[in-house]
This record gives sequence, C-alpha cells and structure tokens, in this order.
Amino acid sequence: MRTPSAGPGRPEPLSLRFANTRYAERGHARDAIGTPELLRDWLTRHAAELGRPGRAGVAAFAELRDAVRALIAVAAHEPGASADPDHCALLNRLSAGAASWPTLVRAGGRFRAVERSTADHGTPALAALARDAILLLGGDLADDLRACHAPGCVQFFLKDHPRREWCSPACGNRARAARHYQRHHSAPSSELRTS
Repeated sequence: MRTPSAGPGRPEPLSLRFANTRYAERGHARDAIGTPELLRDWLTRHAAELGRPGRAGVAAFAELRDAVRALIAVAAHEPGASADPDHCALLNRLSAGAASWPTLVRAGGRFRAVERSTADHGTPALAALARDAILLLGGDLADDLRACHAPGCVQFFLKDHPRREWCSPACGNRARAARHYQRHHSAPSSELRTS
C-alpha cells in the first residue's frame, strides 16, 4: 500500500492516516482495513496511539472511517462535499466511549504506561480514532486539510508547506507527468495533418 508522506513539518494525525486507509492503486479502489486480518494489522501498527482494539469489527471501523473521510472532504472544501449531521453524531457517540486514564505497571523489570478505560471493551480504539478526528476537524489543523488531486488519488493530507499540493512525492510526480503528457500530446489536429 502506498502511504502518503507526512511531510517535513509534522507527522500526519492518526485520524488522517485512518481516513487514508481507503486509497487507489493503479486506478483501483483499495481498502487497507477491509478484512478482519487487514484491520487487525492496521490496529497493531497503531497500537501505541490507540490502545487495545476491543471487539468492534470491520463494519464499525469502516463506518467511522467513511464518516471521517466525508467530514475531511467538507473541511478541505472539496466540490460536492456536504456535511451530514449523522457523521458528526457518530464521531461524538464513539468519542464518548473514551473515558480512560493511564496506569503504571511493571513488566519485565521495566515500567510501562497502560491505558485503562471504563468503556465497553469493543470501543476504545474507535473512541480514540473518533476523538482524534474531532480534534483534527475542530482544531487549528482543519484549515490545512487538503485532498490530493493527482490523477487517480483519493487521499487527504495536511498542507504543511506553502508549495505542497499532493499527498506524497509519488503523486506529485504523477501530476507533473500528466501535465507534461497533456501539453505535448494534445497538439491541434491541423498540426497533425501537415506533418
């Protein structure tokens, strides 16, 4: 899976990385959390930020991801994007399940901080993602949210540099190549006949 570059300024927020689990590769839609195995792998890679995944399944995570994507599209001022009150309600409902606190445990001779929660065991990871999305969309970074407009890309990114226009260097290269191709291969038909 191609993942967008975080850029030189700051790492991408967790909820933005989560939103970008829906992506396109060679013109085909892909889903990085579409099966229980893919979801488990993604959650494991982000366990330090999410805590325990709980019992929620692919459908619950996909529903949250799609709501976050829709709200990011609105914040990024994408044409045709509109705010659905149900998306905000979903984020708020899931975020409310995050009543948690850190505890200190000793394991293997070392101290470790472990997050504890009063929430249902099925929701802590969903709550963490919803909370992160709320803080992203309702915070100062919302003005920097952008959609990548490279050919075939469906990712979002934070515009952390005035000249940044794509989610990754690969998308920037594709966009420049497409412009170059368009300039050099769209000669008027009269020019083609005289050659």
